[in-house]
Amino acid sequence: MDGKAASSGRAGVLIVGAGLLVGLLAGLVIFVGLPAQWLPSWLGQRATAVATGGLVDTPAPAPVAGAPAPDFKLNDLAGQPVQLSALKGQVVLINFWATWCGPCQLEMPAIQHAYDARKGAGLTVLAVNLNEPAKTVQDYVDNLKLSFPVLLDPRDDVTNLYRVRGYPTTFFIDRNGTVAAEQVGMMTDAQLADNLARLGLGD
Repeated sequence: MDGKAASSGRAGVLIVGAGLLVGLLAGLVIFVGLPAQWLPSWLGQRATAVATGGLVDTPAPAPVAGAPAPDFKLNDLAGQPVQLSALKGQVVLINFWATWCGPCQLEMPAIQHAYDARKGAGLTVLAVNLNEPAKTVQDYVDNLKLSFPVLLDPRDDVTNLYRVRGYPTTFFIDRNGTVAAEQVGMMTDAQLADNLARLGLGD
């Protein structure tokens, strides 16, 4: 192999290696919560782009207790946009779910009951569906007689933004827009009531 070919080969390896490094670090930012200030500004922006679906100036906050809830906007089943930040002043329960998820279906009646009992006191439920056809979701909603807003996440943007790893996953957002708690897996009635009570929405 002559010097020019060897140099070209090394350059190719370096490019591939750099790409893998960018992907690894972006993954750490998204899934582990590596602080963005540890990264060069261009890489922090790239990781945020992966998380939010578009390049922005500041990294999205991690959805952990005590941190601001990452803002998002999704359409409901009627095609109307719903934005989380517009709901500040209310307690928001964000439930990530899918129609094929058995535990999701089991906990939905409890969420509906909590919504009926507390919506007058300031509870909002946003049920974010995992990338399923609108008709499939509507049939499910009609069957269970759900009356809270059900949102469609057709590109998994919000699911990824909230780093959802299993279904169901529920976030409780306080009236200031801060994540108060995260529940991974099906909630018991007691867990649901306790989390709401901590936010001032007890029975």
